[in-house]
Amino acid sequence: MPISITPMIQACILHFGEMGSRWGINRTVGQMYALLVLSPEPLTADHIAEALGFSRSNVSMGLKELQSWELVRLQHIPGDRKEYYSAPADVWEIAKTLIEQRRKREIDPTLSTLRSLLMNKPASPDEQYAQQRMQEMHDLIEMLTLWTTEIQRLDTDRLHKLLKLGNSIGKVLDMKDKWLSTAKH
Repeated sequence: MPISITPMIQACILHFGEMGSRWGINRTVGQMYALLVLSPEPLTADHIAEALGFSRSNVSMGLKELQSWELVRLQHIPGDRKEYYSAPADVWEIAKTLIEQRRKREIDPTLSTLRSLLMNKPASPDEQYAQQRMQEMHDLIEMLTLWTTEIQRLDTDRLHKLLKLGNSIGKVLDMKDKWLSTAKH
């Protein structure tokens, strides 16, 4: 049974559509994903088209895009020949998938370009300075990438606990620094 689109659900779907372009997807795909995330049951392409008032071809293209991002799951229901789609039930899994996909599409190509440019011998003081800045960017991006990779390996419960620490992490680091400075004296 398709989800009932109440005013509250509609507001969320419309917002996801508006945010889609800021996230690198179009409005239709953003609305489709919101519908799938909010639906308690898997939906067929026909359900999605009917609920959102989109053409069946638009929905098919949007589902292909969501599948390429690994954000939806294709399911088959025994005795039914239709294909059903759903979003992961765990929002943390969705976040991890988005981080991984953004890394593959945006961060990895940037790191590759920076590595390639850093292999060149600078031809001028300006290029030498530029390479120094590129090295700093490369090192920062690589450090953040390694950190997010470690974060993604955490199970949902541990990740939740880590993020709830919030600014307490800064306090722990301050205590460590204080302890190290005391230990040196």
